[in-house]
Amino acid sequence: MTTAGTSARRLRLGTRGSRLALTQSGQVADALRRAAAEGARASSADGFDEVPGLDIELVTVRTDGDGDRTSLRRLGGVGVFAARLRRALLDGEVDLVVHSFKDLPTQPVGGLEVVCVPPREDPRDALCARDGLTLATLPEGARVGTGSPRRAAQLLAARPDLEVVDLRGNVPTRLARVRGQEAVGAGTDEPVAPSRADAVGDLDAVVLALSGLRRLGLERCASEVLDFETMLPAPAQGALAVEVRAGELKAQDAQERREDSAGSAALARAMAALDDEPTRLAVTAERALMAGLGAGCAAPVGAWARLRGGERELGVLVLRAVVTSLDGGREVGCELSTELPEAAEGPDTPGDSAAAVRAAQALGVRVAEVLLEDGAADIVDLHADKPRRD
Repeated sequence: MTTAGTSARRLRLGTRGSRLALTQSGQVADALRRAAAEGARASSADGFDEVPGLDIELVTVRTDGDGDRTSLRRLGGVGVFAARLRRALLDGEVDLVVHSFKDLPTQPVGGLEVVCVPPREDPRDALCARDGLTLATLPEGARVGTGSPRRAAQLLAARPDLEVVDLRGNVPTRLARVRGQEAVGAGTDEPVAPSRADAVGDLDAVVLALSGLRRLGLERCASEVLDFETMLPAPAQGALAVEVRAGELKAQDAQERREDSAGSAALARAMAALDDEPTRLAVTAERALMAGLGAGCAAPVGAWARLRGGERELGVLVLRAVVTSLDGGREVGCELSTELPEAAEGPDTPGDSAAAVRAAQALGVRVAEVLLEDGAADIVDLHADKPRRD
């Protein structure tokens, strides 16, 4: 019987310092620990006395976008929140990072790879309004806050009478702008100094990602979850991405094999267990759409991909997308689907998984081509090089 080392692998997980970032990074760390522990038990049952687990330490990395109250329309640069995390990873300050997938530019970064996409949270947007109001019952001229050109455009498409107010800050800071929700999250988030232009309780509503509200335990603040007919989410909204240095998991696996450990490296096994194929396929299609449009981070593009028949049936992938003019007056939309290759040897066959990813990418590119043919580039500047503020 072979005995592996008993010490847990120490890993530094880089994260932004906001409450939401720390919460979702902590959730991923916990999930990886559980997956590693389950793998360890399985290896022990197969003849190994002990196998290493995972010791994960959260390391806060301050990004250029944190603590800066300048409107993100003026901060400039693509991936303002992701760039510093990636630099810390490349420089060896941390071993892995967790991103909100929608914040990652579609262009890959040399030396890095996304190795795990956990199951996606609900991608829809939520209206958080005073007095339990809905989008339909907000009074004429109501002031609604959002930092997202996509949300602003789709709000105006549904309600041209609204006054859309530019918004910045973490989730509790944004909620505090809504009359009647000033105290939500008070004292529970990293403080962000208000700018002179900000006020408390000066808005009728804000629009936020439902996924963020849920992860923070603030779903009660949503007065309405906006359906996909009303507002298509940002590409990859609600999804997370775990990124590491390219080839590192394979290197760790080879090293552990040389040390006569229990098969795969603990981290590689945990990543594989946490990775969710339906989520990976959906966000692959959505991000390929953005890349196909050549869309900058400020382009008002909504997208939602899903598996027809539910997540347990990897058969047909459907992608719906819309481009909306900034004033909400014009929209170009498209919905297409593609059949995914059937697994010849089961759903976890690597070759079949890679073929499914290629099919998802092709679907995103095809939808982008249709949108461009139908005039999407004529109604808005798709190349606006400013970060989304979802």
